[in-house]
Amino acid sequence: MDITVNRPKKRLFMALLCLSFLLVAGVSFGLWRVAFLGLTEIHEYLPAVLGGLLAIALLLLGIGIVSITAAIKGWPVPSFLNRHIWNMVNALFPMVVLLGKLFSKDKRKIEASFVSVSNQIVRQRHLKIPPDRLLVVTPHCLQLDSCPHKITRNPNNCKRCGGCDIGALVTMAEEIGFHFFVVTGGTLARQTVKKLRPKAVLAIACERDLTSGIQDVYPLPAVGVMNIRPNGPCFNTHVDLEHFRNELLAIIDLPDKEEN
Repeated sequence: MDITVNRPKKRLFMALLCLSFLLVAGVSFGLWRVAFLGLTEIHEYLPAVLGGLLAIALLLLGIGIVSITAAIKGWPVPSFLNRHIWNMVNALFPMVVLLGKLFSKDKRKIEASFVSVSNQIVRQRHLKIPPDRLLVVTPHCLQLDSCPHKITRNPNNCKRCGGCDIGALVTMAEEIGFHFFVVTGGTLARQTVKKLRPKAVLAIACERDLTSGIQDVYPLPAVGVMNIRPNGPCFNTHVDLEHFRNELLAIIDLPDKEEN
């Protein structure tokens, strides 16, 4: 059975993000022009004040977009811009989705593109997290549907029969030392993050859950790995274990002999 997955393209999210910025800029200018005469009657400097405030807001949005572009290109991005980047993305994300709908773009593809961009931003921070400070979470649909063993909250109950990918992840967690949990939804995932207080999260899930999860745990760094759904959503899903391991080794601090 072929369970390969196509890597999402970053350019879709970035194109919609830039279009959102242009739309905000146009609306801001229109509002300023409409309000100009009324503000002038109140005080001659009010139009300039409003224009200055709008210009500053647009400048900050523009800096955020340039910073994301730099991260995608592999250029260094000052650490003090990280929070600003995410505030900008969160502010424009609803408009990105709306514009995607207007242009008949699949929301799942937009979310996948967002996750890819987010991963690149995290990657550019060159994080090195001790294995025991990393939390890996995956949805319960990764477990074989017919499996009788309850692994939610305690994946060590897995018998590692090879029927699904859970056993390989449990073995990897034991060998490397990261925390690994199987969760039933976003609420349990957030509770697990709050309880363990990790320095970073690596999540396996669908585009929708990864998008909301990355935004929910911010400012905690979160890397998303898309699951593979040969049987449809939420049923006997898989993960590309090689891709997962590559993402894992990119953010944890291991002795050289274990990285090779």
